[in-house]
Amino acid sequence: MRVTIENVSKRFETTPVLREVSIAIEERELFFLLGPSGCGKTTLLRLIAGFYDADAGEVRFGERRMNGVPPHRRNTGMVFQNYALWPHMKVWENVAYGLDIRKVRGAARRQRVDEALEIVRMGGYRDRSPNQLSGGQQQRVALARALVIKPDVLLLDEPLSNLDAQLRLEMREEIRRIHEETRITTIYVTHDQDEALSLADRIAVMREGRIEQIGAPRTLYRHPANRFVADFIGECNWLEGEIAAVDSGRARVRTAAGELLADTPEVTGVGARVWLGFRPEAGTLLGAPDEHTLPATVERVTYLGRVEQYRLRIGPIDGIKVLQTNPSQHHAPGESVALQLPPGDLILLPRG
Repeated sequence: MRVTIENVSKRFETTPVLREVSIAIEERELFFLLGPSGCGKTTLLRLIAGFYDADAGEVRFGERRMNGVPPHRRNTGMVFQNYALWPHMKVWENVAYGLDIRKVRGAARRQRVDEALEIVRMGGYRDRSPNQLSGGQQQRVALARALVIKPDVLLLDEPLSNLDAQLRLEMREEIRRIHEETRITTIYVTHDQDEALSLADRIAVMREGRIEQIGAPRTLYRHPANRFVADFIGECNWLEGEIAAVDSGRARVRTAAGELLADTPEVTGVGARVWLGFRPEAGTLLGAPDEHTLPATVERVTYLGRVEQYRLRIGPIDGIKVLQTNPSQHHAPGESVALQLPPGDLILLPRG
């Protein structure tokens, strides 16, 4: 089911929560709404579910306009942050609840509940109570309850936020597997960047009720539209710069730390004031400088096993973060090093 959101706005009393939001979510897509607390992502999800009405704009499932259609007539399955399982019902009964409301009876009911439990690998727990299950198992039951009604759209509201780190990793894999198996259009709300990057087909990054950028995870990470997206999706070092020259799709950027070559968008011209950014993992530390590196001094070193984290000073600029994966060489505080930054890993954004 394709979900289209066109110029949707929503206020609570006098406070705007969504501001002319437009998104087209393709059939069978696993689509993420990502942003900080208060950005409007959960409000948008609940508006799609029918729990809220839009003040302006349209929501469509396929060609059907959903404005004013109550939740029980939208055929959406929703998984809440707190799972919302009935404590007095067994697992099998919890999963069957949506079918009972729809008056599905007999063999069809039994078959669909059993199938849903098998999809989430909870068939062996059908006769347990929710309080006899771990958090991850309760999450699987909540997913089965949403899937059993065969929804056109599956809505997930921060479903992993109550799980510990290891369970979150396991459930990420399960959600991806279930989506690949069912191919249901799925809209997933989270503030966890790693969750979104590892699972999503596409992501909409939201801020203050607006869409900042929509794209595939790799596109958002490597080609953010602005500094908010770059900083929210992951860590980024920023240098103030000015374009000194442009040649063959590359810009020579003059900064206080030195000059760097960067792949550049066509709109960037000589003299343009820019932000030059790079991810901590983009840099490589070398023992000796050359014309393609910046001389730097190690300020601090943090060893984390699989990575070593460095804080560098480059000219007058301190606090530059660089990560070295599987480090074989160690650089001590006070040591002079050379920072190598590939042109394709640099981010150029206009600076006002």
